[in-house]
Amino acid sequence: MEEKRICVLSVIVKDRVAAERLNAHLSAYGEYVVGRMGIPYREKDVSVLCVVLDAPVSVVNALTGKIGKLEGVSAKTLFSQY
Repeated sequence: MEEKRICVLSVIVKDRVAAERLNAHLSAYGEYVVGRMGIPYREKDVSVLCVVLDAPVSVVNALTGKIGKLEGVSAKTLFSQY
């Protein structure tokens, strides 16, 4: 079994139309989500999302890839080293 890691998935949403698809992806991986915080940055017309995951690296990479393919969305992941 692949080692699980704690990671932070950072997402910037520039196109609010993508929010529904983004939420669908996060919901599909909901069993791995430890916490989530979203901040609308109205002055810049973007939303910033921080998601904490406890999951195998392959699962996190799959989710990050799906989110990163959404139009108007960018995503990066930081893994723990425990």
